[in-house]
Amino acid sequence: MRVRDWKVGIAVYCLGLLGTFETNVDAASIEEYLRAIKTVGPEGEKHQAAIAAVKELSKRSAESLPIVLKSFEGANPLAVNWLRSVVDTVADRTLKTTGKLPAASLEAFVNDTARSPEARRLAYEWLIKVDTTATDRLIPGMINDASPEFRRDAVARLIAQATKLHEENNKEAESKILRQALNGAIDDDQVKAIVKPMKELGETVDLQKHFGFLTEWHLIGPFDNVDLKGFNIAYPPETERNLKAKYVGKSGEVEWKVYSTEDEYGMLDIAKKTEPFKGAVMYATTTFVADKARDIEVRLGTPNAWKLWVNGVQIFARDEYHRGTFLDQYKVSAKLKPGPNEILLKICQNEQTEEWAQAWTFQLRVCDRSGVAVSAVTSATTLTP
Repeated sequence: MRVRDWKVGIAVYCLGLLGTFETNVDAASIEEYLRAIKTVGPEGEKHQAAIAAVKELSKRSAESLPIVLKSFEGANPLAVNWLRSVVDTVADRTLKTTGKLPAASLEAFVNDTARSPEARRLAYEWLIKVDTTATDRLIPGMINDASPEFRRDAVARLIAQATKLHEENNKEAESKILRQALNGAIDDDQVKAIVKPMKELGETVDLQKHFGFLTEWHLIGPFDNVDLKGFNIAYPPETERNLKAKYVGKSGEVEWKVYSTEDEYGMLDIAKKTEPFKGAVMYATTTFVADKARDIEVRLGTPNAWKLWVNGVQIFARDEYHRGTFLDQYKVSAKLKPGPNEILLKICQNEQTEEWAQAWTFQLRVCDRSGVAVSAVTSATTLTP
């Protein structure tokens, strides 16, 4: 949030505390105020109406909290910040004055997995302030929750159980708990904490499958990127999908060739698979066969400039070089159709000669919004030029 918005938020918070508090829940007027908040724009559009709405909602009783929490759905990030301030103001005031919150309705909201993960987490954080038993009751069942935070909590508990079983030398039980933990783990630090003892127990772990990395690719190039001009040039692979085609590249004729990676984290090293070209562009393509239409996230890690297309539609681009790379460095929303989906990646290498600027790599995985891998129906290895 910008400084101006932060200051306005503080002012609204104070107004809410100073107002005359209403104890009834007028659903119709609440919805009207919520609409005013959810229509706020990033450049200040309708901020005055939103400020007035936040002030009025902040006077409401705690019974209004589930209605406000439900409104997180479909709200833009700025509106979510305003809504969060309403929830915090009402809950904090109620807790300080009465020592109570509507625990039953908050818990019901937490358990409603169709609701916004952020709103569910906020409801949970207030719930545990008045019901210390809620954590033990709720978190163990959230190993596959849509909320990354709840999943992380559930996995952490299983890791702790496995650690205790390890100390007791109960290898069979430890292995079982670790497998359960891995099934829910989506954060790399937790995955590493689980995989290490699993391997020590003789378990095999397929991290490529666990994370949903795409490891089979067709590559073509190099095309010219001297003086960084190649990023904005639409070379033939951008305009046609023909794996049997040959084109004029930077150093002569080029054609599609099949490459794969055995790296646990799906990293494909272009420089080692081809040649350490400089001032060059390579294209990588693969086919993801989906069982149904669905919304996904394509998560990419690369230190190079890149563009990404799904089914011929460019969905993101970044013209930046050698800022490092890490898991899930970039997260891009996309849609899959049933059956084959074409993924095309353009990876550009510049002409820097420093040792740290030689990396020409990428890793790409397909998952849902929470980070859980989405598996293809069939492997791209069955697809030949």
